[in-house]
Amino acid sequence: MGVSFDSVADQKKFAEAEGFPYPLLSDPDKTMGAAYDACRQEGEKYFEAGIPRRISYLINPDGKIAKAYDVENEKLDLASHAAAILADIRAGS
Repeated sequence: MGVSFDSVADQKKFAEAEGFPYPLLSDPDKTMGAAYDACRQEGEKYFEAGIPRRISYLINPDGKIAKAYDVENEKLDLASHAAAILADIRAGS
């Protein structure tokens, strides 16, 4: 699933436009963003715009974070990012 600080209506429109096969959640009060360290700090790029950090989490069946991927700071290539996550799943991360 994906999460952003956008409204439910904006998330729905974006998901439909992009054809995402997974749900997008709306977190306008940034509760989930704060819990998952996705809120930017003052002075950080995009802070003023209210854009969350780009982070992916691999969550195990017990609900625990197995691995975090800081897409932005690690300059991960989005085209191969999903393949890397799938490889980590297969490896038991």
